Amino acid sequence: MDTKIKLTAIALLMFSASAGAQTLSQAQRWFTQGEFEKAKPVFKKLVKQSPSNASYNFWYGACCYETGEMMEGLPYLEKSAARKVINAYLYVSKAYYDMYRYEDAIENLEQHIYWLEKKKRDTSEAEELMTKYRKGERLIRSVENITVIDSFVVDKQRFLDAYKLSEQAGTLKMTNDGSGNDDDMTVEFINEMGDKMLLSGKDENGNSKLYASMKLIDSWSNPQKLKGINEDMTVLNFPFLDSDGTTLYFSAKGDDSLGGYDIFITRADSEENSFFKPDNIGYPFNSRFNDYMYAIDDYNNLGWFASDRYQPEGKVCVYVFVPNESKITYDYDAVGEDKMISLAKLDNIALTQTDNNTVARAKQRLAKVMYATENKAKKADFTFIVNDNRTYTSLNDFRKAKAKQMFQEMTKKQSDLNALEKELGQLREKYSKSNQATKASMAPGILDKEKRVNDLRAEIERMSTTIRNIELK
Repeated sequence: MDTKIKLTAIALLMFSASAGAQTLSQAQRWFTQGEFEKAKPVFKKLVKQSPSNASYNFWYGACCYETGEMMEGLPYLEKSAARKVINAYLYVSKAYYDMYRYEDAIENLEQHIYWLEKKKRDTSEAEELMTKYRKGERLIRSVENITVIDSFVVDKQRFLDAYKLSEQAGTLKMTNDGSGNDDDMTVEFINEMGDKMLLSGKDENGNSKLYASMKLIDSWSNPQKLKGINEDMTVLNFPFLDSDGTTLYFSAKGDDSLGGYDIFITRADSEENSFFKPDNIGYPFNSRFNDYMYAIDDYNNLGWFASDRYQPEGKVCVYVFVPNESKITYDYDAVGEDKMISLAKLDNIALTQTDNNTVARAKQRLAKVMYATENKAKKADFTFIVNDNRTYTSLNDFRKAKAKQMFQEMTKKQSDLNALEKELGQLREKYSKSNQATKASMAPGILDKEKRVNDLRAEIERMSTTIRNIELK
């Protein structure tokens, strides 16, 4: 009997070891295939069982990084790097880069490259990352000292509605297919005189470039590619020409970008009928996220730009600031690394508001602009497009009583949606700053609100279509 029990125990141990090996093998396959969400719970369990295992620490930490839980994964990656796991150095460097800790990022990437060379492996991708890291290190030491007076989160597809530029600054118009993709959002800029248009368009290779078009008697000339800035960049968009007629701001993706779209500045070379080599405008305007549509209103002495840094999908934050006549930067050594990073990230715009008089005057100018815009908009109660030839701006425009009643119901639902989206935005912001336990308790409520928001949007869209159909019968 004792022999049978022993044999059974041995068999169970062998089965358990085999099952564990299969689980690890499957998780490794998921990791290699980029299915980090599937692999993460397996590695979490394994690292809990064997906390000193360098490989388990790496795999779990890397899964956390790839699934948006960087701070959760960083201690595991650091522990793994301390045990000289080559790719742990890479992931630690990425995490430090995301945290704007460029010196630490460079130090870890140097270790990664050192071990790659020692193992005679390819270092080209790591060398490209190093160029990016060194650019970040250089830019963090020259953060521009600006005063940001306001910021507001808006829908990405309608972010230009938040820009309140004077007529002297020119006009901006969104031209996109409504897909929600950043690369499908394009903007046309027309100068104050109304005789020059700058726009983004696809070239023969399908890459976005910047073009200029001149006003003819009753049409616009064929767009001509701008010279001097399109050659070295592949994705260019969101042009704005300063009122001096010489300084051009635009956004682009590429090797000179910190990540996603970055804002660039260049000036016209009148002798060559082209533009000089563009410069990355740096922090705090740019980040590792998408930053674009930099515009200066000299008449009101206000600047505007948009960024999706730390925003949920489909949202951007529009910042309003006081532009400098010439660039003024913070003293890195005097400010200190932590505060410099905060200023670069714009995670607390109050830090930029060091001169109360400057802030007060700028806010007065902004209030005046907003008031003038609101008064102008009051001429129309709303805007409801029925078709290409018919747009309603008042309830009296409706021809069918049923459509009018449904529109009023839809307006109420839109109001409910706006309030719900505001609540959801506040919850998401609180969630992003909470610990793991609080996040876990908040998640169901956020998911419920997200579902209600999506359901309301779908219902409003259906009602809008029905109203149009009724009116067009």
